[in-house]
Amino acid sequence: MKNLIIENVKIVTPLGSESSKGDKMRDIYVEPEGCIIITGGTISYAGPMKGKPAVRPDEHYDTIDAKGNVALPGFVDSHTHLIFGGFRPDEFEWRLKGDSYMSIMERGGGIQSTVNATRDTSKEELKKKAQWFIDRMSEMGVTTVEAKSGYGLDSETEIKMLDAISELAGEPDQKVELIATFLGAHAVPKEYSGRTAEYVDLIINEMLPKVKGKAKCCDVFCEKNVFEVEDSRRLLEAAAAMGYSLKLHADEIITLGGAELSAELGALSADHLLHVSDEGVRRMAEAGVVATLLPLTAFALKEPFAPARKFIDAGAAVALATDLNPGSCFSGSIPLTIALACIYMGMSIEETITALTLNGAAALGMADKIGSLEAGKRGDVVILGCDNYHIIPYYVGMNCVQTTIYDGKIVARNK
Repeated sequence: MKNLIIENVKIVTPLGSESSKGDKMRDIYVEPEGCIIITGGTISYAGPMKGKPAVRPDEHYDTIDAKGNVALPGFVDSHTHLIFGGFRPDEFEWRLKGDSYMSIMERGGGIQSTVNATRDTSKEELKKKAQWFIDRMSEMGVTTVEAKSGYGLDSETEIKMLDAISELAGEPDQKVELIATFLGAHAVPKEYSGRTAEYVDLIINEMLPKVKGKAKCCDVFCEKNVFEVEDSRRLLEAAAAMGYSLKLHADEIITLGGAELSAELGALSADHLLHVSDEGVRRMAEAGVVATLLPLTAFALKEPFAPARKFIDAGAAVALATDLNPGSCFSGSIPLTIALACIYMGMSIEETITALTLNGAAALGMADKIGSLEAGKRGDVVILGCDNYHIIPYYVGMNCVQTTIYDGKIVARNK
């Protein structure tokens, strides 16, 4: 049943059908005595209880009495590496002893280690592992998840990963919407070592045509000694010509110019951005590229956090995501993401809510469909276990979500 009435609820939501930028990220609508009506999976009303419309008597609606608790839009985790084989706890130990991310890659660990495991893992096993994470995400209020490929680095395995995402998305009782991103340019595979340009040719001429229709976006790890700016530009221009929306891993390890490239190409988002230049911040803000910041990864790698305040003060749109992956950030914790954003990145709770909802949707090109509690948008709602939304960062790293609703259906309840 996708017809649902949520009564006596405190509605807290950004508004709009595009990203919220700069100081407008703090502008959220609060209705202390609200009602949300979801009809056929779509919000048909979100406003005061006193003004709620009558529903058709011939249509059945389930009813939730929220008892004055807060309702937020469903969270959008707009950057994850959800599909992967194997685990890498040994590398976590190496990092604790002082090894850097790039030094681990150079000794055969890192992405290549997961590539080896993913190539050897069946599609069914990849789906089973991913579903476990999806279930946990749903409990934390996530209703939309971007899932990247990128642990295949050959056509066969990249297709296997994208097919796994598609099949999971098609499950009739799925708890989240899955948005697939093609990340064949995640690393240069060992069989192409020293031949980066040839591997980019392979992606352009073979992989991009084969995965067309299986992924909405094309991403690239734009980083020194991985895919530098010129190779990244060549790949993304080819992807755009084929109809892909663009995303970049940018300026994570050093200041390289990935942010500037994202603005030049009109990407949906540039992500990570720990070492973004002031010029990159300015150009992203002017171009309307969403800055997707991943505080869990900076935390796990003991790196400086991305400059959220610089982006917001420059008038840019900031999104937050978890970067769940088996190497640099083995976590999909929304509560910890929120706490880090507020405590260490200087974001207000209002900005953080916008970053995890409307701006996360904009980072996927979906702000007109999800990301706020407004008529016409999908019925994705998170009900907290209290009446004060400021509890989210205050309850540090702990989950205060009571009920998660996706597409008008209750998909998770926490005691």
